[in-house]
Amino acid sequence: MMTLEKINTLLAALSTNPFYRNKLGGLTSVSSLAEFTQKVPFTTKAEFAANQKAHPPYGTNLTYPLARYNRFHQTSGTSGQPMIWLDDPAGWDWLRGNWEWVWEKAGVRAGQAAFFPFSFGPFLGFWAGFESAVALGVRAIPAGGLSSENRIKMMARLRPEILCCTPTYGLRLAEVAGNARELGVQKIIVAGEPGGSLPEVRNRLIEAWDAEVIDHHGMTEIGPVTVGDLNDPSRLLVRHDSYYCEVINQDEQGIGELVLTTLGRHGSPILRYRTGDLVQPDKDFALKGGIIGRVDDMVVVRGVNLYPGAVEEVVRSVEGIAEYEVLIEERSSMAEVRLRVEGSGTEELENRLREVFSLRIPVEQVPAGTLERFEMKSKRWKRIGPEAR
Repeated sequence: MMTLEKINTLLAALSTNPFYRNKLGGLTSVSSLAEFTQKVPFTTKAEFAANQKAHPPYGTNLTYPLARYNRFHQTSGTSGQPMIWLDDPAGWDWLRGNWEWVWEKAGVRAGQAAFFPFSFGPFLGFWAGFESAVALGVRAIPAGGLSSENRIKMMARLRPEILCCTPTYGLRLAEVAGNARELGVQKIIVAGEPGGSLPEVRNRLIEAWDAEVIDHHGMTEIGPVTVGDLNDPSRLLVRHDSYYCEVINQDEQGIGELVLTTLGRHGSPILRYRTGDLVQPDKDFALKGGIIGRVDDMVVVRGVNLYPGAVEEVVRSVEGIAEYEVLIEERSSMAEVRLRVEGSGTEELENRLREVFSLRIPVEQVPAGTLERFEMKSKRWKRIGPEAR
């Protein structure tokens, strides 16, 4: 089924969806993708948050009667109150199928074992990744509720071929293990942060684990969207069979905001969703450099755009830095940025930041153990007031 046909099937299904029935004004079909983008307005996270607040607890983005939904998910809530998301059985099968595509594109085979070193809360990615692995015949090992030390002991005993985690936590586990290369991991599938597509971050993980590193990204409200290209790890392949993708507000480098429409999740759909993810599509609409950052994380410092992914790549290029955080301070309508790091190499890092960004970005060394470690999505970029200096 072609993309336009899938869009029209979706639009026809939304006559029983209160949220989109009102938003679309009775639109049930379009004759072209150009007409779709012209007539269908963007959807934002703020809209869904307001809708759920006005119609608690689930909101009105439900195409079917509530009794038909049997899956509950919740976003991480990193930028406000967590959003709740429900799925009916057909929607869940569609999501799981997208994750099966991720596993297959990553080269994972039935009979291998995948290790999941995180607690299974309401975040969608855990469950979809785990259940899709099981459906493919992958031996899925849950390791929630354990310390990093006990997870390493468990991996040493079971020797799983695949590790699934954030880039940050992959580096943290290697730090705890001391000898992660001896644990037998062959592939690390990373998600949750811009990092798996960044050469310096990826190389650190490869060096620490002696394993192939494959990036992936998705969202609770959208589902699994991309996976790293095994032939070119700096690119993310997009699941175009399941999503209609656009990139808006592109700058001179082609970097813009990713907009997605879910083509098979009719029970809790999203049309033209402004994800907030900054991407740079290539001619095949794969994403060069992965997820470059977030629209709300990008900071302009003295006319220079600073993206979290670009800063991380510079930090990870300096040997000896164990952890870092970025402090953003607004002064007289201007932003100033400085870094705090654990480990050595602060002078080298300052020099490299100046070379890459043509900015002087101060770097402060702090004692080991000062900065937070993250199992899930890292929160290294922090806005502060002048009093925090």
